[in-house]
Amino acid sequence: MQDLGLRVLFLGNNFARLMEGLGVTLKISLISILLSIFFGIILGIIMTRKNKIIRFITKFYLEFVRIMPQLVLLFIVYFGFTRSFGINLSGEVSAIIVFTVWGTAEMGDLVRGAVISIPNHQRESAEALGLSKSSIYRYIIVPQTLQRLIPLAINLATRMIKTTSIIVLIGVVEVMKVAQQIIEANRYTAPDAALWIYGAIFFIYFLVCWPISRFAKYLERRWN
Repeated sequence: MQDLGLRVLFLGNNFARLMEGLGVTLKISLISILLSIFFGIILGIIMTRKNKIIRFITKFYLEFVRIMPQLVLLFIVYFGFTRSFGINLSGEVSAIIVFTVWGTAEMGDLVRGAVISIPNHQRESAEALGLSKSSIYRYIIVPQTLQRLIPLAINLATRMIKTTSIIVLIGVVEVMKVAQQIIEANRYTAPDAALWIYGAIFFIYFLVCWPISRFAKYLERRWN
């Protein structure tokens, strides 16, 4: 019986369908990550401002996103907006919106932390040497910020890839949804197929995320 469950994974085009589902997962993740990096850098720079109103708004946004579960945000966007405002959003677009909102908040906080971690005396020394503000940012602030930020941003990317598994709950045909379809189609002939299908997905996620995580740790060690 267990052997039959394993064979279900490679029966017909089941494995190819899993890879297609993985492609959808990675597409949503990649778009969300790129948008999060872009908007997160802007947000992080804004968060370093000393204006009390700006700091309150950005802090409220950050805390709101952190407190609210991503699944609830996903349901609000996919089910709430479509019915309340008559907006036709696909599951993939809804997922990209939610993960971008979440990733932007997290990325913005990482950028803010990286910028303020640079000692003030470096800015003061640069100003004393006659460097302009643009030169200070170009040669002192930005290089050190990137050095601190890149490993953290890569770890955030792996978290976003793993968290995309929740979009199965709004019907997006990604790797988890395909797995459910395969298991349902073979539940009578191979009742233990779930073990092998979900086990395969475990290793797929591991093979995708582990090299990224190791690369982040490598950069962190090297720069430290």
